[in-house]
Amino acid sequence: MGFAQDRTAPVVNTRSGPIRGVVEDGLAVFKGVPYAAPPVGPLRWRPAQPHQGWSLVLDATTHGPSSPQAVREGDPILGGHGSPPFDEDCLTLNVWTPGTDDARRPVLVWIHGGAFISGSGAMPHYSGETFARDGDLVVVNLNYRLGPLGLLSCATDDGSVQHNVWLTDQLAALRWVQDNIAAFGGDPDNVTVAGQSAGALSTAALAGHGGDGRLFRRAILQSVPLAMPLATPAESLARTAAYLEIVGAKDVDELRTVPWPRLVEATAGLLTATTEWGHWTAPFLPVLDGGTAARQPVENLLDGPGADIDVLIGWTGEESAFTFALGEVYASATRKQVLRRARDSFGDGAAEAYAAYEAARPGSQPIDVLIALTTDELFRKPTLAFAEARAALGRPVWAYEFTFPTPAYDGRLGAPHCLDLPFVFDNFDKWSHAPFLAGMDTRIRDGLARTVHRAWISFIRTGDPNHPAMPHWGRYDRRSRTTMRFDTVTTAVSHLTPH
Repeated sequence: MGFAQDRTAPVVNTRSGPIRGVVEDGLAVFKGVPYAAPPVGPLRWRPAQPHQGWSLVLDATTHGPSSPQAVREGDPILGGHGSPPFDEDCLTLNVWTPGTDDARRPVLVWIHGGAFISGSGAMPHYSGETFARDGDLVVVNLNYRLGPLGLLSCATDDGSVQHNVWLTDQLAALRWVQDNIAAFGGDPDNVTVAGQSAGALSTAALAGHGGDGRLFRRAILQSVPLAMPLATPAESLARTAAYLEIVGAKDVDELRTVPWPRLVEATAGLLTATTEWGHWTAPFLPVLDGGTAARQPVENLLDGPGADIDVLIGWTGEESAFTFALGEVYASATRKQVLRRARDSFGDGAAEAYAAYEAARPGSQPIDVLIALTTDELFRKPTLAFAEARAALGRPVWAYEFTFPTPAYDGRLGAPHCLDLPFVFDNFDKWSHAPFLAGMDTRIRDGLARTVHRAWISFIRTGDPNHPAMPHWGRYDRRSRTTMRFDTVTTAVSHLTPH
């Protein structure tokens, strides 16, 4: 059943109960659909639980509340990444589909990033309409618990410790897709999970799960911080103890009674306590707990449970400009400060490494060296090492580098973290408030967006990103090391080595 002519409100029967959506521009859209029980009261810091369901038709025409988070006013890069309403009862998802028929369309599940402390499936940035319409896909995005509500490690009644409840949320959403997406015209056997930054790390972590069946077939990892170490259980409990002190709670039982606005407010104190100069730090980290996360996420896609998942992976040219380029404390950095930071990575070879980065970028300032070395350390180098390892195992992997620079802020950002997002979604109208897109030549911008967007659609549909309007994109192998460079001129480049 198509919706180009059907103006009635579509109703779909899910396993939890019937839901009524809305028709928007020829697509059936269902918003704020519960995929797990509200994680409130005794379920705070518990793994996601099945929803008890409903008997009457549930209205699914408006987005559910976003996971509680701080709102950053005047964000100089994105203009913001999350807005009210917020509520602990946030475990909902949204679906866009060309028709609730039996077409068994490929499915895209998008997981937003935001350092595990911000973001929402309700954000217009991540609306699934362009992918659904342009690719004849069923698109799902979701909310999951963030910040202290999603990443604190807390003791349970039986004396054990619960880690990574955010991941149990995402797993519950993927199981909802397996159980229900056919009713929305989707194929549960052809699911791609995609994400950016923390959403990409989530995707890799999810590849370690599946139980008696695979939850998804393909993965797209955009700007995945593969070098970010997961916390050990002991480190995570130490961070919980520090957080308790900031909140002023004597133990987790008392913390369970604290209203969520106070929990979110205390995140700023933990961020201050964990910040290191020249390092891209986060107040909360996923935990390598041997259960929900049994291994480093990247290993899931090498020889772990997700080894047979098709992977498309890449980074932006100046990822770390997102964090360092505009802050005065870094813009005025001295060579001595950056050398001190480089020693954390290169030890006694810091001066030699600094000189190499400087030589590769004539006229560069210390801030440029800092951005380059931290981009390499956290994103580029581990991404290429991953591609090398996949290729050595004969596993399919396509690699890309997004280097199209933004002219915003006199070009100081280059191609920063997140710049690829509006190109991937091809939805610049949803990003009109984002300062980092200012000044772009719209003709070049829109042409590149069509190229990138179509490549993602092709990969989601077939497992191969190639399409007629772009140069041939070969799989990464150890002979050619083919990497697609998205820029003013899109071209395949070779011999990008991991070191």
